[in-house]
Parts: sequence; C-alpha cells; structure tokens
Amino acid sequence: MTESSTRLQFEPALALLRERLREAAPGRIQLLAGPRQVGKTTLLLALAEELGTRARYVACDGPGATLPGFWERLWAEIASSAGSHVLLLDEVQALPSWPSLLKSDWDRVRRRRTPLHVVATGSSALRLGHGARETLAGRFERAELVHWSAAALATHFKLRPFRAAEVLVREGGYPGAMSLRADPARWTAYVRDAIVEPAIGRDLLALEAVRKPGLLRQVFAACVAAPAQIVALQKLQGVLQDRGALETIAHYLALLEDAYLVAALPKFSPSAARRRAAPPKLVALSNALLAATDPLGAPSPEGDPARFGRWVENACLAYAWCSGQRVSYWREEPLEVDAILEGSWGAWAIEVKTGAFSSSDLRGVLELARRNPPLRPLVLCEPEGVATAERAGVEAMDWRSFLLGGPPGVLR
Repeated sequence: MTESSTRLQFEPALALLRERLREAAPGRIQLLAGPRQVGKTTLLLALAEELGTRARYVACDGPGATLPGFWERLWAEIASSAGSHVLLLDEVQALPSWPSLLKSDWDRVRRRRTPLHVVATGSSALRLGHGARETLAGRFERAELVHWSAAALATHFKLRPFRAAEVLVREGGYPGAMSLRADPARWTAYVRDAIVEPAIGRDLLALEAVRKPGLLRQVFAACVAAPAQIVALQKLQGVLQDRGALETIAHYLALLEDAYLVAALPKFSPSAARRRAAPPKLVALSNALLAATDPLGAPSPEGDPARFGRWVENACLAYAWCSGQRVSYWREEPLEVDAILEGSWGAWAIEVKTGAFSSSDLRGVLELARRNPPLRPLVLCEPEGVATAERAGVEAMDWRSFLLGGPPGVLR
C-alpha cells in the first residue's frame, strides 16, 4: 500500500471514528480509504445521523460540488456556526486539488482553535494518499475500510456462518450486491458498472501514473483469470495484446492493489533481492471480481474441483490481506506452500486443500516450518481432511472457519 494504515471492517471502522470524534477538537483530519461499494458513504451517513445538527455531510462527487464557489461557501458556513461541528467529506478525491484546499482551511481552523472535526473518505488508497502525504503531512490519520468478511456478511445479512463463508467464495462480499444474488445478470452488471469500471476507469485513469489505459485493463483481466496463481511478469507480458515493459506491468500491479482490486503477493525469503526477483502470486481481493469476469461463473466443488480449490485459496488469502496480515508464498521446486502469514495473527505456513489429500502432499508446509521454527503449519481443508492432516502432525481447520475468523487462537 501507499502508506501505513489500519485495515478495518465496517463496524470497527465506525467504532474507531466515534472514538476519535469524542476527542478534543480540532485534532487531526481522519482519512478513510477503501474499495468502492463497501460502506464508506453508509458509515458517514450513520455518523451524520448520530451527531444530528453537529454534523455536515458533503458528497464531493455530487453535482453541487462542481458549482463555482462551492468550497468557499462551505467553509464560510462552518466559520459562522456556533459550537462544535463535524465535517464529513465523502469521496473527497473528486475535488480538484483537494489536499491544498483542505490544508489551507484546516490550518486556519487550527490557528483559531475552531472546535471542528473533519472526516474524509476516498475510493482509492493511491488517490487519497497522493497529495495527503506531502500537503497534509502531520495533519491526518488514515485507516482503510476493507472488503467485507464472511463474519460481517453473517451478522448483517442474517446468514448461517458457514453459509456466509461459502457465499464469500462464490460471490465475494460487496454488501450492495447481496440483494441481487437471485438475478445473476443484474449482479454481474452491478459489480462491473459500480465497482470495477469506476475503480479502473475513474480512480486509476485519473492519475498521471497511468500512461497506457488499455494495458492497465489487460493486466487486471489477466490477474483475475489467474486467481491464487504464481505468474511470472514475463508470462503475464506474453498474454497481453499491448506489450508493455516489465516495469510498467509491475507498476500497474501496484496500482491495482492500491485500488483494492488485486494483490501481487511476494515470495517468502529472508533475501530482499530474491523477493524482488521472484514472480508474484496474484490474488483478487474480492471473489466477486472472479465471479463477474469468469465466463464459466462460480465453480462447484463437485463439477470443477480444481477451479473451486483456487477460488477458496484466493478467498482465504484475500481475507488475510484485508485483515492487515503480511501475506506471501513459498516455493522451492518441487515444494510449495500456498501462504505465509505474519502479523497480529502470528506466524503461519498455510496449505489450502479442498479435495482429498495425503500426508505426502504436506511435505512443503512441513519443510518450511522445519526451516523456520516461528512458523506454525496449518492446513485449511474440508472436515474430512482434518484427521489426515493431524496424522501427519499438522494442525488443521475447516476453511470456512478460517474465513469466519482467521487461524486458531485469533481473538474473534
């Protein structure tokens, strides 16, 4: 990501902002980045309702924000208001030169000690951080509202927990798409038109860093066609119609991660040079992106077990990434480990097995754990596979349970 920040689900993000808005004002500007359609606007509107007349909600991507003098009138109204207030700026990156505008007025607020809090949201980590790091340095704190988890789907949409995990694998976790699940055509159109196209066509293409829009779209398409697969940049370059330099492709992969679409996971290695030289493992950060772009639709474990296994693995790795863990993979032919997790969950070497497997299939995870004692080996599998893993001396759990709360021992 572009800078250090805390990745949060909807309810923890709301709780964090409530806590910070109770602090003495003015404090620091609160910047909340996140994917499109995960609830940033809903969160700000919830705060506005709770705060009542103290809050002012502004849609910066709305038609009113394009009118001459909009920004000046907004801050004049705030200056003339008595008492403490909270300004909620939604999709602030839609305003031209927003960091400079906000810095100027915020510095005046600080000088005059005006009792004002500011919360701003944006749909691209890169666009939201592009000017904030320099222009607003020392004036803001940042968090990320990430893709919804299976536990969040279960709570908000009254799904049985294991059913929520299965929905996350087949359809992703965009809350706005849940009401369209019975109509696949409408569901697909929603994901493409409300999420993918705005993220790529508006958020990323508005950056000077994108000089080949067609190539960016092709890189995204190639990534979602290879979920949870290790793909050399040279191979990725070979399947693209617009042949870009390897450096450009690597750069566009980083942009797609900043847009919360795709993560390019590095190889686990103590050597930084080896990590940089190794091909990335591509993970779509929501399985909705797979379902909306794969012409075959979501796979079933009976009809297409290999593809189903890749989708489960992709969902597990995306969930770990969204939970703020450092996620990588390991491979030394002929051995390979699906994921290494490091962070608040501890250190884990993880193998995902959705079909039948034997103890010999766990050689990779056992060898990696032997070489790196801090890593705990863990197999994510079907219930009937738990005994097989445990006989080989490896801890195991149902992959659905992992998607509901992470590895064993993690505080739920």
